[in-house]
Amino acid sequence: MPTSKSAEKRMCQAVVRTTRNRAVRSRLRTYMNAFDKALLSGDVAKAETQFRTVESELDTAAKKGVIPASRASRKTSRMAARLNALRVQA
Repeated sequence: MPTSKSAEKRMCQAVVRTTRNRAVRSRLRTYMNAFDKALLSGDVAKAETQFRTVESELDTAAKKGVIPASRASRKTSRMAARLNALRVQA
């Protein structure tokens, strides 16, 4: 247990941050799974909508420091490549 006021405050802040980060990461995974399902179904319009949503969520998560900016950029790039492959195929 913390022995000082500042240590107690830091502990509480860590709990709040962890909870928030977990929620953001979970929401991000949900949107990414929805994008994957849209790709597998072959529906270009739905995949494009999902891509925009996931891209926005990735940028937000990177801005908040939940994930590194380079990871958000890499995931966005790979998803865009998969979406373009679907467009060419369709």
